[in-house]
Amino acid sequence: MTIEAVLDAVALVLVLIGAVLCLTATIGLLRWRDVPTRLHAATKPQVLGVLLIVIAVELSLRSWEALAFGIPIVLIQFATAPLAAHMVGRAAYRNRTTDEANLYVDELRHSTEQPGSTGSETRPER
Repeated sequence: MTIEAVLDAVALVLVLIGAVLCLTATIGLLRWRDVPTRLHAATKPQVLGVLLIVIAVELSLRSWEALAFGIPIVLIQFATAPLAAHMVGRAAYRNRTTDEANLYVDELRHSTEQPGSTGSETRPER
């Protein structure tokens, strides 16, 4: 068995695992009901799935051009997915579209009680 055949087999396995992770992210977005769990589904497995697929493409093509094209894709995914999830989660909290009964720790409660903030009304104590 040559090294090319081994690299192609590893690339195939990585593509399959990455595709399954991206599929589970999609299923999680459709199945879960509240914003924090949907954000978890949208960021964690999706970013790892894209990373595995980019690595598989590099292993399959074995070229510097593919590597130069894949590195920015991975870096942009790592930079934007957590930031976007944070912003969407914070907006959902301020719009009161989160499932507050399932929040164990409410670290943002004080930020919505300040006058002049977007959610200036006070939340009822639990």
